[in-house]
Amino acid sequence: MTPFPDLHFMRHALKLARNAAEAGEVPVGAVVVKQGVIIGEGANAPRESHDPTAHAEIIALRAAAAALGDERLTDCDLWVTLEPCAMCAGAISHARIRRLYYAADDAKGGAITHGPRLFGHTTIHHRPEVYGGLMAEEAAALLRAFFARRR
Repeated sequence: MTPFPDLHFMRHALKLARNAAEAGEVPVGAVVVKQGVIIGEGANAPRESHDPTAHAEIIALRAAAAALGDERLTDCDLWVTLEPCAMCAGAISHARIRRLYYAADDAKGGAITHGPRLFGHTTIHHRPEVYGGLMAEEAAALLRAFFARRR
């Protein structure tokens, strides 16, 4: 059994992903939660910000670290709508996130269960507990619709 009571936080991350899509960004949303309270959130914004690191997870981690006044987010959980890439997985490890919950798999760019599988390496600083596939179909449908509109 996974340690979460419901999918409230994933629903919020999906709302952020929809907002990103409306802004012309790839629809990914993320929230950082500590003791049942969202302390950081983000939606993809690399195009708007002209910043290739402006992924939803990075924005949410930065906001949470600022809220806590600490770069270590040891008792925090991250909820994200898409399997994190290698950059985001590295940031998750460095932040010492306790649990990672994600929705859709990313067979091309993911780094958790696909690609480099970063948390499986013995040299990684920290491995969060990982729970994937939560509300995956809703997140995947949002991504498919976004890319279908762009073609």
